[in-house]
Amino acid sequence: MKQLQAAKKEQDGGDDKKLLQKKKVKELKILDSKCAQNLSIFLGSFRIPYEEIKDAVLEVNEKVLTESIVQSLIKLLPVQEQLSVLGEMKDDYNDLAESEQFGVVMSSVKRLMLRLQATLFKLQFEEQLSNIKPDVVSVTAACEELSKSQTFSKLLEITLLVGNYLNAGSRNGKAFGFSISYLCKLRDTKSADLKQTLLHFLADVCQEQYPEVMSFVDELIHVEKASRVSAETLQKNLDMMGRQIKNLEKDLETFPPPQNDKDQFVEKMSSFVGTAHEQYEKLDLLHKNMEKHYSDLGVYFVFDPRKISVEEFFGDINTFKNMFQQAVKENQKRKETEEKIKRAKLAREKAEKEKEEKLKKNQLLDINAEGDETGIMDGLLEALQSGAAFRRKRGPRQADSTVSLSQLVLETFSPTSDELATH
Repeated sequence: MKQLQAAKKEQDGGDDKKLLQKKKVKELKILDSKCAQNLSIFLGSFRIPYEEIKDAVLEVNEKVLTESIVQSLIKLLPVQEQLSVLGEMKDDYNDLAESEQFGVVMSSVKRLMLRLQATLFKLQFEEQLSNIKPDVVSVTAACEELSKSQTFSKLLEITLLVGNYLNAGSRNGKAFGFSISYLCKLRDTKSADLKQTLLHFLADVCQEQYPEVMSFVDELIHVEKASRVSAETLQKNLDMMGRQIKNLEKDLETFPPPQNDKDQFVEKMSSFVGTAHEQYEKLDLLHKNMEKHYSDLGVYFVFDPRKISVEEFFGDINTFKNMFQQAVKENQKRKETEEKIKRAKLAREKAEKEKEEKLKKNQLLDINAEGDETGIMDGLLEALQSGAAFRRKRGPRQADSTVSLSQLVLETFSPTSDELATH
């Protein structure tokens, strides 16, 4: 028992010693605990030797430096002052914590943060282009579609005509135009029975009398995309891209010579910034063209492009387009319902008419039957009163088995001449 206790004590003492040694090795000298912990977690997930990370930064190696990794480095690396201090602690490298060791290695890279930010810009540049360019193209195309659409113009004419008719005699009558935003308010004007709106009526008129107008929906195919574009955000992103390119050009002019054979930053970034500047110029030209189209659209539809944003204007057009399509569907559904009701009503009327005709026919048959019997009795009484009934002779019964009621009565009750003589 004593031997076991001694062994356990020796083991516990050994574990405590290891913990103390481990704690001593990980003692932080420069970095705070939170910064060191976050950096250690990142390095643990990265699992690449520190020297290879440093070389990847110098080489601008995009196979190693993915966008997420560069973002993490920018966020988690110690500030330059701390890196400078860590760079002077090379001799104590083995005594430093893992995160501080990484700081020592990276401190040898000149203008480290600028390199990382430039690398991140290079990695994100194509994505920025793909985010900005489609929006510019969509707004430009939507402007062209609206200005060239004859069917949409015709629809606006019909709307104005209907509006002037409804407002005849008021101060709003005989209007020369209206704001595009009023298109979305057509649904607010309802019929007396509240079953239809002015938009339903407009859609019905167009479908029945101006069917060519119905194709305006197919002509405005870029309006929906344009309605989701914020011109303000578009301008900010474009300006930011221009500033980043300009700043990178200036940084490259004053950047120090390569610090070793692996340093390819200036070479790669100079090539990139030339291509990026060219693509930016083309994009900026497209954007200016978009702004001109939108300004021309303001003249065409008589609104101030500075007061009504791209998002607001095309949002109203897109909302109206969807509302119009919905109104057409609701009109169709209403007509189908009315047609069903009409057919059901006609079917009921037909059934009632047939029932009445059948009833009349049955009544007529009953009247005719009653009339036949009444005629027989009247004839019999008349014959008895005139004596004609007594002058008829009994004759042989007809071969026909059918005997009328008058014949049967006469045969039964008429006496012969011999019988009359005996009386």
